[in-house]
Amino acid sequence: MAYADLQQFLADLERDGDLARVSAPVDPHLEVTGIVQRVVREQGPALLFENPTRGRMPLLINAFGTQRRMAKALGVDDLDEIGDRIAELLKPELPKGVSGFRDALGKVGQLRNAPPRHVKSAPCQEVVVRGDDIDLVDLLPGVKAWPDDGGVFLNLGLTHTKHPDTGARNLGMYRLQLQDERTVSLHWQIHKDSTSHAAVAERRGERLPVAIAFGCPPAVTYAASAPLPADIDEYLFAGFVQRERVPMVDCVSVPLQVPADAQVVLEGWVEPGKRLPEGPFGDHTGFYTPVEPFPFVRVETLTMRKEPIFQSIVVGRPPQEDGPIGKATERIFLPLIRLTVPEIVDYDLPEAGVFHNAVIVSIDKRFPKHAQKVMNAIWGAGLMSLSKLIVVVDADCDVHDYGEVAWRAFGNVDYARDVLHGEGPVDHLDHGSYEQFWGGKLGIDATRKLPAEGYHRGWPDECVLTDETRATVERRWDEYGIGAPPSMSRRRRRPHRRSR
Repeated sequence: MAYADLQQFLADLERDGDLARVSAPVDPHLEVTGIVQRVVREQGPALLFENPTRGRMPLLINAFGTQRRMAKALGVDDLDEIGDRIAELLKPELPKGVSGFRDALGKVGQLRNAPPRHVKSAPCQEVVVRGDDIDLVDLLPGVKAWPDDGGVFLNLGLTHTKHPDTGARNLGMYRLQLQDERTVSLHWQIHKDSTSHAAVAERRGERLPVAIAFGCPPAVTYAASAPLPADIDEYLFAGFVQRERVPMVDCVSVPLQVPADAQVVLEGWVEPGKRLPEGPFGDHTGFYTPVEPFPFVRVETLTMRKEPIFQSIVVGRPPQEDGPIGKATERIFLPLIRLTVPEIVDYDLPEAGVFHNAVIVSIDKRFPKHAQKVMNAIWGAGLMSLSKLIVVVDADCDVHDYGEVAWRAFGNVDYARDVLHGEGPVDHLDHGSYEQFWGGKLGIDATRKLPAEGYHRGWPDECVLTDETRATVERRWDEYGIGAPPSMSRRRRRPHRRSR
């Protein structure tokens, strides 16, 4: 099901026993982080702090903190379901017969229900506050998550801008530092679309309108984090994900639209050429990012519901709540990656690699140096270009089984021949590179090697029991008197497929 707003999602979580209401006063200064860390590591529930000691509304955190909740937020039982729907849409064959035309019409129907729709009034504008009456410090339960953070941050805000020339909308998710009662810094990283919008406006000496929405319907919040191409509207994508058009309302004081069912919206302008120091910030890498000058928005209007909920997130060293969000992206975007690199069977972005430091990819290897071809294709694919390490394995390797991947990478590789080293762009937050924005890349070919690649020793077969022996052991286990058997339902290794 699609969730119309955050309240509906929370009511569903509460019915499932997957929401904990914390009525005791809790300080957003570090104490919230201490609680969230423990709950996340124990795969615990979403947390609604009903009486935070800063701000005048409840604080929601860890709403997406498990893959089960992340899937629920997007209206599916399994995150791969959305990827499967995308794959169906991408199938190019012509319809055959009545059932084929019915399927084709179904595809059209999915897209017809995707574009956002305009509404004239909205819950997010039940209360309107203007000018000097705005006090974000007093109103919002912003979190200072880590001891050396530069201040209070308003995480999980959905930032809206539009291109000054084309009018194309961009929805992004950037960290937001609260500078004073009406000023919020915008951490617009160099690779993000909002940065290009701001650059165009700044070259003209024009100010840029900005609207920041908090507590949006779950599919909309996810869409803001998704690595979509610049020409695909995030609200079209959100509508596709939730199978329902997203209602949008005109802002009160800036020429933008925001989700009608948001909890809180900040409207204002970015002045050309003006910057404020932003940071330090304990980021999703698990390290503090340093102070840098960034643009800021001066808030002119605040709109909100009569009884809003402020949604935020704590990021830091994995695991954190953003882990399941990243896993959703991994599963949903697999068909799009296969569109440009069709030999990819599956891939995994390890949470410990904070989703842009490492990629594990399995391929259906067909020719010499095929793995290296795939590495270069990934390094040329949108934000995948920021990946620092790529490990390529054969199709019969489960990329989500890190033990199996390690076994292949440690054992199948001649590090004098099977490693590709280069340089390229890295994430803005990467602290390991000697220069900001670019650094070293490493690709490891852990596939079986071919004679045509210079391997003439004859690749050995793996030691694998036959299915008959496994079945015999499972059937006779009680006779052995050993005790409880290990899980025999564990996924069996697929048969060895010789490379040709």
